Amino acid sequence: MDHLRELRNRLIKAVLAFAVGAVLGWLLFDPVWDFLKQPYCSLPQSHVVDKDQCSLFVNGIFSSFFLKLKISCIIGGVVSSPFWLYQLWAFVAPGLYQRERRWTYVFLGAAVPLFFVGTALAYLTVDKGLAIFLGFVADDVKPLITVDSYLSYVLTMLLVFGLTFELPLFVVVLNMAGVLSSSRIRRSQRLILFGIFVFAAVATPSADPFTMLALALPTVLLFEIAALLAFLNDRRRAAAPTRTRAWPTTRSRPSTSSRSTRSWRRATGPADWVSGRSKP
Repeated sequence: MDHLRELRNRLIKAVLAFAVGAVLGWLLFDPVWDFLKQPYCSLPQSHVVDKDQCSLFVNGIFSSFFLKLKISCIIGGVVSSPFWLYQLWAFVAPGLYQRERRWTYVFLGAAVPLFFVGTALAYLTVDKGLAIFLGFVADDVKPLITVDSYLSYVLTMLLVFGLTFELPLFVVVLNMAGVLSSSRIRRSQRLILFGIFVFAAVATPSADPFTMLALALPTVLLFEIAALLAFLNDRRRAAAPTRTRAWPTTRSRPSTSSRSTRSWRRATGPADWVSGRSKP
């Protein structure tokens, strides 16, 4: 019952922190939206309606309101993430061993930078994918991109790149836990590399060759680094001295029960040992 009460209190604190962050995101909507639409505004197709202004369109009465609400919630989740992550950690940490806590610190210390590196790379490649597909538009056709479709495209790119950059980290964690060995990684290396390219082609929303390579090649590099770390970890583990049990050099004196068992066996025959009967 105490655990449920503590979980409720921490959830309430996390929700309040998220609400405060969402209010802050509502106030910071204009600069954040300008930052998100900058890759599209750098394309000539964004100035088809007004040559001096970047144009995106809405196709509903409530589209503008939900756009602002969605971006505010995203900002609130990012800004309040240190607080609600701490609440989650404070609830889980008492049930972990010291070694498990140390692994968690290492995992988070590497996962957060990798995620932001992936999102930064995605932001730099958004305009390249858009330019490829908008380049197929005929000269007498004007592309009218809605804010909903553009925001969904950008958010999908950021999440796919950020989460994909976490996959090599799981390889290292599984190797440290003794679940995945470096020899098994080497045996499956070709299949894994092929799977990375297939995943990059399927997971990217545009599925164009440039975006696919922009996701696949860094992931392959990170996987090779993870395989190298797994090899070094297995080598260190194999070189570590193994503890052997010290057996006694002198033979201990048999107990009274052992002596009585030998006396009974000498007084009986082998057939009686099986049936449990003694000689008359």
